Amino acid sequence: MILYNVTVNIEKQYEEEWVTWMKSTHIPDVLATGKFVENKFYRIMHDSEDGSANYSVQYFAENMDRLMEYQREFAPALQQDAINKFKDKFVVFRTLLETVE
Repeated sequence: MILYNVTVNIEKQYEEEWVTWMKSTHIPDVLATGKFVENKFYRIMHDSEDGSANYSVQYFAENMDRLMEYQREFAPALQQDAINKFKDKFVVFRTLLETVE
């Protein structure tokens, strides 16, 4: 199993709008690609020194091939949607993790 973890730092004044958009639009759009089998959405329990809020959005893919298909076919447009909606109000860090069995 591959975990595609997206850590987002969002300005506090946009947090509520961003969370609503993530839950109603962005996460459903990512899942609709059919490349992930599950997702989790967490608020990181501490705020940044600048007062912004932090979240972890986790998407689980069966294997690296599925994740790479997502990256090639869907990620650029979906990431651009977030940029268009929230411009310079957030910072994103993406991490890939693999299940150790």
